[in-house]
Amino acid sequence: MKHKMIPIQHTLDTAYMVGPVHCYSTEIAGELVLFDTGPPTEEAKQYLQKNLDLERLKHVIITHCHIDHYGLANWLEQATEATIYLPFRDHLKIVRHTERLERMYGLLVQIGFESAFLERLRVNMEDGTVFPPLPENFQIIEEGLPEQLGLTALPCPGHSQSDLVLIGEDWAVTGDVMLRGIFQTPLLDIDLLTEQRFRNYDAYCESLAKLATLRDKQILPGHRESIGSIDSCLLFYVDKLLERAARISKLPMNMNAVEIVTKLFKDDFKYPFVSYLKASEIIFIRDFLAEPERLQNVLTNIGLFPQVAENFERAVA
Repeated sequence: MKHKMIPIQHTLDTAYMVGPVHCYSTEIAGELVLFDTGPPTEEAKQYLQKNLDLERLKHVIITHCHIDHYGLANWLEQATEATIYLPFRDHLKIVRHTERLERMYGLLVQIGFESAFLERLRVNMEDGTVFPPLPENFQIIEEGLPEQLGLTALPCPGHSQSDLVLIGEDWAVTGDVMLRGIFQTPLLDIDLLTEQRFRNYDAYCESLAKLATLRDKQILPGHRESIGSIDSCLLFYVDKLLERAARISKLPMNMNAVEIVTKLFKDDFKYPFVSYLKASEIIFIRDFLAEPERLQNVLTNIGLFPQVAENFERAVA
């Protein structure tokens, strides 16, 4: 039986563009569970020490390995007796870290980035600001969470390859699957299962259909106080995609992603990781423009296409 008690929301400040992050705690079958950890800051550590009984912490379950959601996993592994659970695709990134980054840099060359930019990004990716230390010992969520927790892990990639929604009987912890006020930038990345570019657009369409199945759940998001309506949240993201696609569709097809980032955002590439995010979004949108019917079919199936039909036609005209 899935757990009925709604988890407690804990809000931790971050220095990132998404703002404060929420993690959640609850007791299930007498065992203390923490969903996500917050960022790797001294303030976040002090908060968890003050507001959780770390001596009783039994399970730490991570929705996805972005710094503000798993940043204290390594510390919790050392400071508590809790078992750490990570998504399968994040496990792949850990064991094949160097290979993944080298292949990703190859993708960035293909879309127009120069070697000097890649060297600065390489430093950014290896200095601990993007990837803090991971726990040395962990369990893989998709291989099975403890049965007594009664939790279901629903893969909803798009924002990242590894995004999981963790579902109780009448609630769902969604991590970054439902961000507020910004378009979910899907990162350009290597799919280590296929050794090809990860198809964020395909995954995003599949995830929309899965998220629509959560309409009867209380959503516990990572970066907003609450979500009153799944549909309004999904429509916000789709409208943002269509709005930006309408701009991109008017640009010459021979412009590469870097040229588009320069033209649309006046980017001087001072912050390499931010430029990488922007270029990732361009690739995602161009994938949509190459196959808009995939998104249209999903939206039709979940009953949301009429609300975006006009913007959809404008984007693909």
